[in-house]
Amino acid sequence: MAERMVEARDLRKRYGVGGGMRAALDGVSVSVERGEFVAVLGPSGCGKSTLLGIVGGLDRSYEGTMVLDGRDTRAMGDVELAALRNERIGFVFQAFHLLGHMTARDNVLAPSLFDRGGRDPEALQQRAEQLLDEVGLGGRGGDLPQTMSGGERQRLAIARSLLMDPDLLLCDEPTGNLDLKTGRQIVDIFRRLHQDRGLTVVAVTHELQLADAAQRVVHLRGGRVVDAPDSLRGAP
Repeated sequence: MAERMVEARDLRKRYGVGGGMRAALDGVSVSVERGEFVAVLGPSGCGKSTLLGIVGGLDRSYEGTMVLDGRDTRAMGDVELAALRNERIGFVFQAFHLLGHMTARDNVLAPSLFDRGGRDPEALQQRAEQLLDEVGLGGRGGDLPQTMSGGERQRLAIARSLLMDPDLLLCDEPTGNLDLKTGRQIVDIFRRLHQDRGLTVVAVTHELQLADAAQRVVHLRGGRVVDAPDSLRGAP
């Protein structure tokens, strides 16, 4: 039997005040097995990023249960949860979230600043260089992010997400700021990471090219998990 990495049960999240309250998530239950590549597909505003924030321990103000690798994340203390995020989860965002004043190499190394495991600095430097090479940025370690194209910045963000050797990679619209060709290249990197490393990947997206790379697609509409729309089933 496969080991479950993510188990979200009856997640509910509301925004606003008083009569203006809006349900971002309305009873969402999703599970992801270890080593699985799952895409959460839906239009803007359907709750995809909210779901990812809860799965990754970035948002604790919700109703329901979120279990990550057998542990209830809301039952964890702030320090313990921060360590879990840094050491077990890699994040890739649409807006890259790179540090513009730091070189590519130092951006990749940024997660090690919060490392509690006492990893060898020299080994981390070597790993950063290896990761840059792996995502196609070999020899660019001294460059600043602003000298890079959008696709190169996303490659750099992917390298950073892998520094601490995470078990789970969470991707929030990772191709949303990229043209079709560049987005396809980024999707190929995720596919390779899943196949070669056995990484568990959860990607939220509204783009079919990323969803097509996943083993399984969860469809989200209006804050709820729904059946695949007819247009995605090949129905007339």
